Amino acid sequence: MLKHKAYKFRIYPTMEQEILIAKTIGCSRFVFNHFLAKWEETHKATGKGLSYSSCSKEIPVLKQELDWLKEVDSTSVQNSVKHLAEAFDRFFKKQNERPRFKSKRNPVQSYTTNIQGKSQLPEVSIVGNKLKLPKLKWVRFANSRGVEGRILNATIRRNATGKYFVSLCVEQEIDELPKTGSSVGVDVGLKHFAVLSDGTVYQNDWYFRSLEKRLAREQRKLSRRQLIALGKNIKLSEARNYQKQKRKVARIHEKIANKRTDFLHKVSTEIVKNHDVIGIETLQVKDMQQNRTLSKAISDVSWSAFFRMLAYKADWYGKTVVKVGRTFASSQLCSRCGHRHKDVKHLGLREWTCPDCGTHHDRDVNAGLNLKREAGRILASSTVGTTGLA
Repeated sequence: MLKHKAYKFRIYPTMEQEILIAKTIGCSRFVFNHFLAKWEETHKATGKGLSYSSCSKEIPVLKQELDWLKEVDSTSVQNSVKHLAEAFDRFFKKQNERPRFKSKRNPVQSYTTNIQGKSQLPEVSIVGNKLKLPKLKWVRFANSRGVEGRILNATIRRNATGKYFVSLCVEQEIDELPKTGSSVGVDVGLKHFAVLSDGTVYQNDWYFRSLEKRLAREQRKLSRRQLIALGKNIKLSEARNYQKQKRKVARIHEKIANKRTDFLHKVSTEIVKNHDVIGIETLQVKDMQQNRTLSKAISDVSWSAFFRMLAYKADWYGKTVVKVGRTFASSQLCSRCGHRHKDVKHLGLREWTCPDCGTHHDRDVNAGLNLKREAGRILASSTVGTTGLA
């Protein structure tokens, strides 16, 4: 079955290509902000917004007024309008907040371009360690893995450390993995990152905490250099020491994010390969982060990213992820007799004995068993479509 898959590579543009990337990012941001302002004005005047088609028809007129918009890739400008329309669609569906104006001061900047014509095929777009992109032509990149299928679009991104990356969205045939006949419940937590119903434990490596002291020290240096620059009436964008220290702080954040993402990919892939049905919790992570005692720890473990990886990898490989309702008390129920022991609400209670049947439970393994059983019940019921298959 044809699926969409993304390949991310680091690219090494020349100085001329860096200038063109900066121009394209700036033009895409300008067009996004221009039509967002127009959208807001129209809504205030008429009570209705604009549409993608009405905005895209105005782009040629805008190019006639502003010649510098013609210097960059036309599809990147078109895609910025498309992204705006999609952002409003998600806003009206209550999937995210209202679209905001993009700032050039954001440390991460990007634009999306379409790969058209014969270059949609990897063998045409990729030759050795060079990748062909619209307007940029051939760009050197770290060709770490083969790209298969038809390339749909490419997103060029410059991150806070000044590195450049390209993400290729590809439509390709992905073979389903062989069935194992196994089902599992996944209980995520803070002491252990995840505990499966079969007893498998994935430890929490606390990537942020491992570099927290170093990060705090470098951030204090950054604050001091900011005060020095402002005291001398130097713009922060022109203060070299400040900018060097800013990149140093960004590299620490990047290291933390890379370690965490690598771990999440390895764990999610292993679970999807070994199990056909995966039962997971429905967690309101944003609400849980309101707890000031646990907010930093919850942010560090990235449960939302982990569940998202499980969902799309299961879709690729023919496996099933079942989201169990948020009201299901997976930790409090005895997995043997079903008795609800409310004392287990306290996070400090890691083991308990059921007062009804006398079974001794490990808190996390018991929760995993309950999630596994509930996922099986949901799959077997006739209300699967309304309960939450990921």
